[in-house]
Amino acid sequence: MSISESPSAAPPRAATPGDELVFLPLGGSGEIGMNLNLYGYGPEDDRRWIIVDLGVTFGDDRTPGVDLIMPDPVFIEERRDELLGIVLTHAHEDHIGAVAHIWPRLRCPVYATPFTAAMVRGKLIEAGIEAEVPMHIIPLGHRFDLGPFDIELVTLTHSILEPNALAIRTPLGLVLHTGDWKIDPDPVVGGDIDEARLRAIGDEGVRAIVCDSTNVFSPGTSGSEADVAASLVELLKNCEGRVAVTTFASNVARLESIIRAGDACGRHPVLVGRAMHRVVAAAREAGYLTDLPRIVSEDDAGYLPRDKVLFVCTGSQGEPRAALARIAEDSHPHLVLEKGDTVVFSSRVIPGNETSIFDLQNLLAERGIRVITEKDHFVHVSGHPCRDELATMYQWI
Repeated sequence: MSISESPSAAPPRAATPGDELVFLPLGGSGEIGMNLNLYGYGPEDDRRWIIVDLGVTFGDDRTPGVDLIMPDPVFIEERRDELLGIVLTHAHEDHIGAVAHIWPRLRCPVYATPFTAAMVRGKLIEAGIEAEVPMHIIPLGHRFDLGPFDIELVTLTHSILEPNALAIRTPLGLVLHTGDWKIDPDPVVGGDIDEARLRAIGDEGVRAIVCDSTNVFSPGTSGSEADVAASLVELLKNCEGRVAVTTFASNVARLESIIRAGDACGRHPVLVGRAMHRVVAAAREAGYLTDLPRIVSEDDAGYLPRDKVLFVCTGSQGEPRAALARIAEDSHPHLVLEKGDTVVFSSRVIPGNETSIFDLQNLLAERGIRVITEKDHFVHVSGHPCRDELATMYQWI
């Protein structure tokens, strides 16, 4: 189902005695991952709620045997008759990864933009509940009502397609919920950050901003995906033998940059890992990546000369079952890397993954495979705002 509302202001509602506007984070505030944010409006005995994002975080060495960790939804589960819906800001796992797991306990409509909806739909199909979940597709930049909440999507930039801030208007004022974002002057894929709309919302008056501040202690700006794209071309020009580049599969702009850099250097792209195929399929479903160079299948990659192939792999965080780890261990059914080949980690080390990543890089190096990281060459920019970008956002708002 698609919703297409006018972005013009809805008729104002009047607050009544006893009304309150409540923000209740059940996950993701003051921590990284498993976002679950509640906004409530009305008197305490007759309050309506919306959920903003419903994500997971991943287990690490501190949680042996645990792969996924989800927020505890009991508070809103007990009030699901007053729950109006789940609104998703973007498609990263820490914002959507728990939808298929927790939705059966909530059973409410889900609202998302086309790419995010496509990513969630795949998870619902795997869980066998796609037919049960009312999924409403919201066009970028549009505005819709959920009970007392007048919600407007504002286009941002981030390390994934279609990131949105939510301007949440109520009779008691407006809250801006940014989700994840950065200011990328040239995002490669997707729209620019909607500065004009953010300034207009600031002029309207914002009671509070719930804001991504992941890189607040990093001075300056986070950098542009376009600059990484140009740097990848220069890097791949000087690589011999096979080249594998690993990155976060959800970063569609980076995937396009890697593929086009390989094409510029005469290399044919091979997507390796289920997540890569899933993300590219969702992006194409939403109207992106329509003119990429032809993707070579894993089965056919072995017929290419070593200097004409580019593997685009999952596994940048050293995940033991991901494509790159299997290639490094020489256990992949179709693909190999040998002495003199190159692996590029176009990613950062997520805290908690250091051991698995360094073990993987050591294994590659022991086999005579050249390893290049962000410390060796400009191959990555963050998807989160550094201090100057945060200051700019606050000035706009």
